[in-house]
Amino acid sequence: MTDQRDKLDRLLAKARGLPKTPGVYLMKDAAGVVVYVGKASRLPDRVSSYFVPSADLGPKKQPMLEVVEDFDVIECEGEWEALLTENRLIKDIHPRFNARLTDDKTFPYLVVTVRNDFPGVFITRDPNAVEFKGAKVFGPFTSVYALRESVQLLQRVFRFRTCHLDIREDDDSRRYFRPCLLYPIKQCTAPCAAKIDQAAYRADIDRFIRFLESKRSVMLREMRKEMEEASSRLEFERAAALRDQIRAIEKLDERGKTGDGWQPETETFYQDPTKGLRSLQKTLGLEEPIRCMEAIDIAHLQGNETVGSKVCFVDGRPLKNEYRRYKIQTVDNDDYMAIREVVSRRYREAGQGHELYPDVILIDGGLGQLHAAQEAFDQLEVKPPMVISLAKKEELIYTQAKAEPIKLGRENLGLKLCQAIRDEAHRFAQHYHHILRRKKTVGE
Repeated sequence: MTDQRDKLDRLLAKARGLPKTPGVYLMKDAAGVVVYVGKASRLPDRVSSYFVPSADLGPKKQPMLEVVEDFDVIECEGEWEALLTENRLIKDIHPRFNARLTDDKTFPYLVVTVRNDFPGVFITRDPNAVEFKGAKVFGPFTSVYALRESVQLLQRVFRFRTCHLDIREDDDSRRYFRPCLLYPIKQCTAPCAAKIDQAAYRADIDRFIRFLESKRSVMLREMRKEMEEASSRLEFERAAALRDQIRAIEKLDERGKTGDGWQPETETFYQDPTKGLRSLQKTLGLEEPIRCMEAIDIAHLQGNETVGSKVCFVDGRPLKNEYRRYKIQTVDNDDYMAIREVVSRRYREAGQGHELYPDVILIDGGLGQLHAAQEAFDQLEVKPPMVISLAKKEELIYTQAKAEPIKLGRENLGLKLCQAIRDEAHRFAQHYHHILRRKKTVGE
């Protein structure tokens, strides 16, 4: 008991010395494995609360104090970035004491369908959906409620449409269409009913996009002035409404950027998996449709640390609950041996007939990596149905059945699907460490 209290006192002293900024903290066990990830609006206050003598973490987290030996933190720009960072790390490393954020739920985006004749403005958690192809994407945002409030407010100013109608400039029948209620209350210019031409509507949308990309200082300054005037006239209800609107507009800044890697599986994944699977089935000469694919990648992180990753896709979509990361135990810098180890650990049960293999197993690499995987499969009684590898740069597909690689055109849908799955395996292997390297961490 004395040793436990001494440990908690040591961690409490370290926590109280943390920078007084928002951030994310990573609790680690004696082996350096992250067992819990949390966020804080002020790091020393939140982290030290775990180690004070009166701490009561509840029945699920209280046992964590027995295994925590140290912690690291990642300083963040604001609470919004801490929320995004916490979400990403939990999804990537699955700490044992985190019960939240381990599902597939994602943060929302704001999309503007700029390719349409009359662009619409939509809130979505799937910006990669076919209907949003080529759209302008903002986010992810950390609060869907604030985002909805902001869009409703801004619709009064820019009067954009939020319906999913297919509205075309060359459709003359629009003149006879009856617009919805948003038109008479002046929250939409009703392109559905030809109440505005394409050029004028496009000008409104362009102004709206510039507004989202700017600091919005002019609008906020005018709204604050109006709020103060309403308050001075004792119109407190109006002042309170303006206050809430100002807060909603300010929260438009509480967002990440697409491409920063906060939700890569949502932002960048392949758009037409059904056609890609059919194309790949034909290329590989398989009789049955491909339902399940898994991909394996080897990455070298933080000096000599080597990790393997396995990602799983069903019907061309990621099944993130089946993602796995493997710390390589047998070698440091030998990709072939690392592949053998991952294959052996992952498919041991399938090789003994206790579970099903995926329809296709994709190894990141060339012929050497494929041979390494096959050597591991040769040690198993039950063999996988199809193992292939995809070499970078040349993007050649090697298969277990053919001596020569398969060279497909860059626009081949099956190749694009394999590239997307291969890239996701690489991302999953490296992303946790990318986040750590992007931010200076305490204790490193």
